[in-house]
Amino acid sequence: MSVEADEIWAILREVASEQKALQREVKEVNKSIGRLTNRLGEFVEEAVRPAAVKLFRERGIDVHEVQQNVSAKRDGEGLEIDLLVVNDKDVVVIECKSNLSIDDVNEHLERLEKVKRLLPRYSDCHILGAVAGMVIPENVAVFAIRKGLFVIGQNGEHLELRNDMSFRAKVW
Repeated sequence: MSVEADEIWAILREVASEQKALQREVKEVNKSIGRLTNRLGEFVEEAVRPAAVKLFRERGIDVHEVQQNVSAKRDGEGLEIDLLVVNDKDVVVIECKSNLSIDDVNEHLERLEKVKRLLPRYSDCHILGAVAGMVIPENVAVFAIRKGLFVIGQNGEHLELRNDMSFRAKVW
């Protein structure tokens, strides 16, 4: 091999090594972003949990208990719920996100279809849905409301239901 070919191969090996190092760094950054996103979601849950009692009582749903991080598995099918707001006849299933998207709303609608099947203790209850977020684009809020969901968002320093008082939630 000529000197030029040796130099080219050395450069290619160095580029390949640097590319591997860059890929490792990108992977670590992605992990960090994922952890931060999860922490923000937990922050939203912690903010919504105490507010949910007040917000739903104002809408005539007399909350008796709030359950956090509920999961169920039956017949190979799974379900994870951020918050359940419960009384003797109503269950509000709340999905909490730092930045709520239409995909999040659609995933929650699919989740609501599974609740009675995977949590049969609530099979005789009215299952209602709600989504909550720190950031909720207007089009996402409108979409969720049209789909029959309560929308919980920030207004200054407190949380509020974005649905007007004439809103009637879809019952599953």
